[in-house]
Amino acid sequence: MPHISGLAEIVLWTADKDKALWFYNELLGFEVISPPTLRNAFLKVGDGSAGVPEMIVLVPMPPEVAAQPRSGQLHHLAFQLTPDAFDAQHAALMAAGFSPRGGQHPVLASRTMYVDDPDGNEVEFICQAE
Repeated sequence: MPHISGLAEIVLWTADKDKALWFYNELLGFEVISPPTLRNAFLKVGDGSAGVPEMIVLVPMPPEVAAQPRSGQLHHLAFQLTPDAFDAQHAALMAAGFSPRGGQHPVLASRTMYVDDPDGNEVEFICQAE
């Protein structure tokens, strides 16, 4: 019997916190919920369940981590959108200079697009096919 009720957070290293904050806060609209004096930035993605919000956490990369070759452990992260929001997000990405890549989900009947965030993490946007 599963006891997990949802995904609480995804924590990402960032080489440039300001660029990453711009991407996730300004472009994608996630709300910063941590105080500005905190080294890490916590952004609310959704309400979540059990009283815990869904979050992206941006952690500045220490020099010893930045000096290591990227291991490619994270394949990508995905955000769900409504069909109307999908088109609006596509337009916002294009206006910001991104070239969203199309794709097809291997299991779901959906629309998908992908971009890379400022640190090279692949970000997927997915909505139910109309």
